[in-house]
Amino acid sequence: MLLVYTHKITPRLTYTFKHICTRILGIPVGFTTTIEEFIAHEDIKMSYTKQPLGNEIFIRSHELLFEQGLSDVEINVMEWDDTKCFFTTSDKSSLPFDIFAAAFYLLCRYEEYMPHVKDPYGRFVAKESLAYKNGFLNQPVIDIWAYKFKAVIQEQFKEFQFPEKKYKVQPVIDVPMAYYYKQKGLLRTIGGTMSDLFRFKLKSVYTRFLVIFGFQRDPYDNFKWIINRQKQFKDKFMVFFLIGDFSTYDKNINVNKKKFVALIKSVADYCKVGLKVSYFALDNKDVLKKEKAKMVAITNYNLEASRNSFSKINLPETYRSLIELEVTQDFTMGYINELGFRASTCTPFQFYDLDYEIQTPLQINSFHFIDFALLKKQSLLDKKEELQRLIKSVQKVNGTFTPIFHNYTFSENHRWKGFRELFNIVLDSVNEAS
Repeated sequence: MLLVYTHKITPRLTYTFKHICTRILGIPVGFTTTIEEFIAHEDIKMSYTKQPLGNEIFIRSHELLFEQGLSDVEINVMEWDDTKCFFTTSDKSSLPFDIFAAAFYLLCRYEEYMPHVKDPYGRFVAKESLAYKNGFLNQPVIDIWAYKFKAVIQEQFKEFQFPEKKYKVQPVIDVPMAYYYKQKGLLRTIGGTMSDLFRFKLKSVYTRFLVIFGFQRDPYDNFKWIINRQKQFKDKFMVFFLIGDFSTYDKNINVNKKKFVALIKSVADYCKVGLKVSYFALDNKDVLKKEKAKMVAITNYNLEASRNSFSKINLPETYRSLIELEVTQDFTMGYINELGFRASTCTPFQFYDLDYEIQTPLQINSFHFIDFALLKKQSLLDKKEELQRLIKSVQKVNGTFTPIFHNYTFSENHRWKGFRELFNIVLDSVNEAS
C-alpha cells in the first residue's frame, strides 16, 4: 500500500489519489497526518504537503485539493516532455507539477461549473475547454502523468511490483432510432412519404415501400451484424436504446410496438443494454423515472447504465438525477464534434460533486471517439489514421478505449461508407495490444 502523508485529509485529496494510484496504477492508497505513522510505514510512501519530511518521494501540494467550493483558479499550462501540465511545484518536488491537483481540476470538470458559452443545445463545447485551448485534448494526460509518477516510485522502490494493467475496449452502440422506415405507424409513414415527395426524394419513397413490404432491409436495421460481431468479441458491447416519447428532438419507435420490444430483448440476450435518456427527461426527473421503469420492464434486470440524448450534460444536476435513480454508470461525457478526452483520462472515474464536496457512486465512462466527429475527415484513409492515432494514445497507458457508434453507422449509406471497417479496427486493437 502507498501511504501518503499530508497536512490535511480532504475528500478532494482522497478522490484524486485513488483515481491515479488505484484506478490507473492498481495500487491501494492510504493517508495519514501523523509523522510517526508515516516513518513507521515500511512499504512505499510519499508526502503531499508544502515541505518534505526527509528524502521521501515528495510532491509540493497546490491549494486546490484543500479548498472547498469554486474559485478563480490561476492556470498556466506548460510543456512537460511529450505532454503538458499545470500547477508547477518546487525544486525539492519529485515531479515538476502537482499532478494530483491538476488531475482533480480536469476530472471533476471544474471548468464546466464556471461561466462559459454553451451551444444551441445547452452543451459545454470543446472549444471552451482548457484542453482544447492548450492543445492536449488528444491526450489522456492524467494517465500519462500517472505513469510518470509510477516511474518515480519505481526509481525509489525498485523491489516494488506494480500489478499488470491491460488495454481494453468498451464499445458503445447508440440507438436513437432503431428503424428508418419500419414500425413508424400509419401517420408517420404517410407524413414521411409526403415529405419525400415534396422534396422530390423519389428514391427514398421507393425504398420506404420496399422496406415496409419486406423486400429490402431497413437501412438502420443492422442489429444482426452487431450481434454477430458481439459473438466474436470477449467483452460486452453497451447498447443504448431511446424509448422516450416522440418529440421534436427524439424520433424513435413507439415503445409499445411489440417488434421494437422484441428487438431490445434480443439485443439484451447478447449485449448489455442501457437507457438512452430522452431530451426532455434530462430536465424532468419524473419523465426519467418513467423511462427507467420502462427499460427495466423490457429487459427484466436492473438498469445500470445510461447515456443522454445529444450528449448533453448539465453539471451537477444531470448526474444527481441519475444517482437518485440508482443508475451507476454514465456514458455521456465527451464531445460531439471533437475526438479526444473531455475529462483528460481514459480510465473510468467516479463523479465528484463539487457543490457537496463528495465522491458519488456514479461511474463516468467518458467516450473518446464518436462517429460524427470523424465525418470531418474526407477519405477513409484519413479516418483510419485519426482513429488509430487515438487508439494508440490509449494503448500507451493501458487505458480503456470507449468509442461511440450508432446503429445507422453500419448502414450502406454513402455517408457512413467504411464505418464497419472502422468498428472492426477498434475491436481488433485489443488483439494488437495483447
